[in-house]
Amino acid sequence: MLTKELDYELPSELIAQSPVKQRDQSRLLLYNRNTEELSHHSFNELPNLLPPNLSIFRNNVSVLKARIYGKRQNGGNVECLLLKPEESLKNTWKCLVKPGAKTLKAKKFGWDGEYSAEIIEKTKSNEYVVKFILYKDSDPTSLAQRIGNLPLPPYVRRPIDSTDEIRYQTVYARNEHRSAVAAPTAGLHFTPNVFSKLELLGHKIHDLTLSVGLGTFRPVETEKIDDHPMHEEEYLLPPETQRALFAKTRKHLAIGTTSVRSIEHYLSEFQVPSDQDLKLETNLFIKPPYNFSGINHLLTNFHLPGSTLLCLVAAFLKPGEKTGLKILKKIYAKAIEERYRFFSYGDSMLIL
Repeated sequence: MLTKELDYELPSELIAQSPVKQRDQSRLLLYNRNTEELSHHSFNELPNLLPPNLSIFRNNVSVLKARIYGKRQNGGNVECLLLKPEESLKNTWKCLVKPGAKTLKAKKFGWDGEYSAEIIEKTKSNEYVVKFILYKDSDPTSLAQRIGNLPLPPYVRRPIDSTDEIRYQTVYARNEHRSAVAAPTAGLHFTPNVFSKLELLGHKIHDLTLSVGLGTFRPVETEKIDDHPMHEEEYLLPPETQRALFAKTRKHLAIGTTSVRSIEHYLSEFQVPSDQDLKLETNLFIKPPYNFSGINHLLTNFHLPGSTLLCLVAAFLKPGEKTGLKILKKIYAKAIEERYRFFSYGDSMLIL
């Protein structure tokens, strides 16, 4: 499949710039794979739209204030996005750096009284390995949480405000899992009230943690989709979630594509659940054709043209290399016609 087949035309005014006033007042497009029927709802109707007795899997990762600023030795401004720590080197992270070439040439950047940083190397995937010297904090994560900004995606063309501090996190994000550089956006629509209704109806909620990084949001830049290299992302599965994935008594609903990638990778590697937390890495690229092992239903947002997430949703819609993509484009065309809001702060789609 060619990457250009992932393109579609989206009016710029449908790119959501801010969240709706209340999380569960976003819109929800429902598509049934069996009947091929499509209907329109409010997100707070979700509990009444689902089949009974589901296991629901959600990504409880918290978004790090990963975008920090500094200056080069010659005074030029630097923007550094923390991606992933280098486990073998203290206070050293893989980062995206802007401007890359000038900062690499200068080697060092920092913020007086806060930190200094040195670029150790540039990787083949255009990331930078950066070593930090910290003046007030114990590690770069603490530094980022204190002086950094949330890494809102570039299509949100407005300054970050206080609303984002709350609304670019899910209500179930765990602070001890503060390791993502983008939100698991399908979860942004949920409220405690929606979860209470789901549990009252007999659904079971299970947590996992995938540290959303480049593997999720970097666009496909190769001519052919098969040539796109997926970056590895780390995820954590507790024993209770593992047992739920192997249980045959309930169907599974994944909240978001990050949950899908974690589940599908785990089930491809293990045949029985473990009695301890499993910390794993995956570079799984789900694209048509793909046979899903652990997911029966999917809740997801509307994704960017040319993204790996479109590939995943297309693969879930229908087996076959291009059939699912054709269905997805028809659904997106209808969503555009109905003026749904797209991307991170936009509306959602439920595929049953």
